[in-house]
Amino acid sequence: MSAKFGTASKSILTLIWFLWLCSCKQASRDSPPNIIIFFTDDQGYADLGSYGAEGFETPNLDQLAANGVRFTNFYVPATVCTPSRAGLLTGRYPKRSALHEAVLFPFSEGGMPLEEYTMAELLKTAGYSTSIVGKWHLGHKAEFMPLNQGFDSFYGVPYSNDMDNHYYSNIDFQSPPLPFYRDTTLIESGPDQDYLTKRYTEEAVRQIKERGDSPFFIYLAHNMPHLPLHASPDFKGKSELGLYGDVIMELDWSAGEIINTLKAEGIFENTIFIFTSDNGPRVGSALPLRGKKAETWEGGQRVPGIISWPAKIPESQVTNTMVSTLDLFPTLATISGAKIPEGLVLDGLDISKLLAQPGNQSMPERPFFFYARNGKPEAVRLGKWKLHISKTIGWDKKQQGSFEPALYDLSTDVAEEINLAKEHPDLVKELSSLITSFDGSLDKQP
Repeated sequence: MSAKFGTASKSILTLIWFLWLCSCKQASRDSPPNIIIFFTDDQGYADLGSYGAEGFETPNLDQLAANGVRFTNFYVPATVCTPSRAGLLTGRYPKRSALHEAVLFPFSEGGMPLEEYTMAELLKTAGYSTSIVGKWHLGHKAEFMPLNQGFDSFYGVPYSNDMDNHYYSNIDFQSPPLPFYRDTTLIESGPDQDYLTKRYTEEAVRQIKERGDSPFFIYLAHNMPHLPLHASPDFKGKSELGLYGDVIMELDWSAGEIINTLKAEGIFENTIFIFTSDNGPRVGSALPLRGKKAETWEGGQRVPGIISWPAKIPESQVTNTMVSTLDLFPTLATISGAKIPEGLVLDGLDISKLLAQPGNQSMPERPFFFYARNGKPEAVRLGKWKLHISKTIGWDKKQQGSFEPALYDLSTDVAEEINLAKEHPDLVKELSSLITSFDGSLDKQP
């Protein structure tokens, strides 16, 4: 009798434990998700295995794509670093922040205006801890640094790695050794860049392991593969493509270390992991797209984009829907339960429903505007059509003459080779007017 009772007791305890475990998992799935944005620098559209990379392997990021949704029409709002990062963190075209011309340098006096409402500030209102690990590049003066822009912590550098101890002969300015900060404290000058990817990864892993009870937002902005290229000794010589491939493989390792930590901590399922790049490649590949970094051809602003959230996003999804980093701000507001301030003008759309059902949801047709490195609008995409009205970079005037309006059907001509402007004059006129009207409205904003 006692043996039977003991067996029954064990069965009841096992059932209770199982029900408790299920309830914990359900509670975890229903609680606000952790958020990681894994942002690389100058990584091209074809610089991942899942996008057709050759000469190196990216198994961790390819698996991330298999865990969630991979975008084939994922854009950033600028062709270079500073404006792209401003757009990501505000959900607004960089011109609204007056950061649409070129990039900030070690001699720049400005930065992202404190009046801008960042993603970090938004998520803090929903109870998130917020941190940036890596490259900031939105103002190196004290008033513009991350802790004044909604971030609880900062571990990294204030601008690009090529600005390390660089002499700008045109203005006779010698920049200092690359500053490395922990929050507001300068902890090192001119760090060994071979170890930047490794150090950023270790810091992100540490933060995940030492997290508190609040959901967290980690903006991990790697310096690589921006020139000059650097990889740690463990990765030098690993790829068939040389140092560039080595660098990408180390970035993939970085993603893998973070994913493994999330799994070990039991929080991978309820973590949104967003991977993308700030603009097109300088030395990598954007094939089959035309163009590269600093150009408003597709290769300059269409980048790899992967979003994984196992608790909510179905596996192995691929979507051709056009989205951009501008959409992340309103989307994360919805997902986190944060309230967007009344009157805040956003240029992105909430894509949370698309993430939940990538195969069954469509987005409203909307224009996407392409601004050149000089801050001028050069192109617009609407649906399958893309119109270019001018070119400052990526067009050889000496060889090819003056640039004429060029219209491309991206559904059949992703390489932007067949100019259809003469066949569709009314469409050229309509899209040209769209560019002029939108840019003019930004000129008139307060």
